Amino acid sequence: MLDTKTIHHAIDSRQDKLTAVSDQIWDYAETRFQEEHSAERLCMALEEEGFTVERGIGGIETAFMGSYGSGHPVIALLGEYDALSGLSQQAGVAAEQPLVPGGNGHGCGHNLLGTGSLAAVIAVKDYMQQHGLTGTVRYYGCPAEEGGSGKTFMARAGVFDDVDSAVTWHPFDYHSVMSVNTLANYQFYYKFKGRSAHAAAAPHMGRSALDAVELMNIGVNYLREHIIQEARIHYAVTDTGGRSPNVVQASAEVLYLIRAPHVHEAAEVVERVHDIARGAAMMSGTEVEIVFDKACSEIVPNRTLEQVMLEQFGQFPVPVHTQDELELAAAVRETLTEPEKRLAQKLPLSQRHRSLASEVLPYEHGQMLYGSTDVADVSWITPTVQCTTACFAIGTSAHSWQWVSLGRTSIGHKGMLYAGKIMAATAVQLLLQPELLQSARNELNERLDGQPYQCPIPAEVQPALQR
Repeated sequence: MLDTKTIHHAIDSRQDKLTAVSDQIWDYAETRFQEEHSAERLCMALEEEGFTVERGIGGIETAFMGSYGSGHPVIALLGEYDALSGLSQQAGVAAEQPLVPGGNGHGCGHNLLGTGSLAAVIAVKDYMQQHGLTGTVRYYGCPAEEGGSGKTFMARAGVFDDVDSAVTWHPFDYHSVMSVNTLANYQFYYKFKGRSAHAAAAPHMGRSALDAVELMNIGVNYLREHIIQEARIHYAVTDTGGRSPNVVQASAEVLYLIRAPHVHEAAEVVERVHDIARGAAMMSGTEVEIVFDKACSEIVPNRTLEQVMLEQFGQFPVPVHTQDELELAAAVRETLTEPEKRLAQKLPLSQRHRSLASEVLPYEHGQMLYGSTDVADVSWITPTVQCTTACFAIGTSAHSWQWVSLGRTSIGHKGMLYAGKIMAATAVQLLLQPELLQSARNELNERLDGQPYQCPIPAEVQPALQR
């Protein structure tokens, strides 16, 4: 029988330390593959707790692994700690107020995510020590989930191959077992090269790379009508070729992110986008270089592990919020548009008009989440389970200033520590009942039906900073 007191004490007694780590990572706000300070802070915390830490795993400087114990079963807790560009925001403020205009911010709550998994792995270690459990518990520091697919590169390097199960979470505005299907994706840079010329005196001598980018974007907009409904195509113009309108732009660049429910479906859309880029180059008299940036697979949900995690939600009370916290969350909700507020309609009637979630959502297996995560590539290799806990005001969206603001408050901290307890209890149950791991593995094998994991990132592509 699970001893919840050990888990409570392990996390509650370190509450100040854990919230300080989370806040420091929030302050660093480092983006993909640049999380040097964030990764090192987590490594130091693991070493202080008696974990053996290996830095730079999978050939990635900001990836690492902290281990305790030996032998099987091997249970992995996955942590993230990367921020997003352009989302700098003051903490605890119910108005959009950047700390640094144009700076970075934790708009997806990964400061909480990485630290919540840290809380869980420490609690599992304490439980193993106090109750004489055998096996290995690991913390995987996973960089660049946002736009970099760090775990996909790590999966390609084989760092998860001997793991018996992976456990993780994501901050949201509700409490639940995260039983979802996600979209696979590919990301490419399209770099156009033309020829500069005086835009008035000799425009006929120039070949505009910016024209090529615009033609490509128009072509892809026409393509959207003729791909499967579930697919998504997004882009950002990363280089317009300069700031002088009287010069024909000799270079320009656009970054495309292409998603679909399965890797092979995304790959089919990718080829059509490639053809449009080549056509744009032909029409504009330019050349195009197509640069593979990153990719990730679709997730493989595991009902066996989800049931184990669901049981743990019944072992721990949901966080209780103070009047000040409720008022801050209510003020943040007032900044939302009416369509954003209507997102709360997915919640039970008792929750829809609250500012913060106060109960666990009913379990639903395999809902469609129109987003992507590199946790998916781990789920192809080993049975994987996730939960969500409420760290933000109901109705607020990921990648928003509202999430950045609340991610460094006691609202976010309470959700983070709650998630740590749920994950720790889930991992301990798997150590106590290793037959569950075999059942989860059998389910994974059945779902894959003999299809081996194939990393969607080619061997020659290496992790790169945002270009």
